[in-house]
Amino acid sequence: MTAPFSHSIRVGWGDCDPAAIAFTGRLPWFALEAIEAWWEHHFDGDGWYQLNIDHNLGTPFVNMNIDFRSPVTPRHSLDCSVQPIKFGYSSVTFEVKGRQQRRICFEGQFTAVFVVADRFKKTSIPPHIKAVLEANLKP
Repeated sequence: MTAPFSHSIRVGWGDCDPAAIAFTGRLPWFALEAIEAWWEHHFDGDGWYQLNIDHNLGTPFVNMNIDFRSPVTPRHSLDCSVQPIKFGYSSVTFEVKGRQQRRICFEGQFTAVFVVADRFKKTSIPPHIKAVLEANLKP
């Protein structure tokens, strides 16, 4: 089994709401940051910007589903594990789990569709990307 990719995020005071916990809207932001770090790790530093600009390939999200388990605070780093859990002809779903001190704070599934960026038209997953997804797929 391939271990999930891990990305650490420093949660700052500015990420918090008046209750002194991370603002709800920041949690999807943290998850998307971790997914982009997954892309950069697996494709020699190329993330969403390079996919769009250099390869004319977009990956807009069509679904996000997040379950909140425990508050996120600036007290500890937020460790996000990222792993593709399924993919099809033109879509991929990532699982992201955010933890602080080994306690799950949130977990979610994030589905993106591959498109030709300048036409915003659905396209198949390129073979070299499909190979990486398959090699890192959660069993």
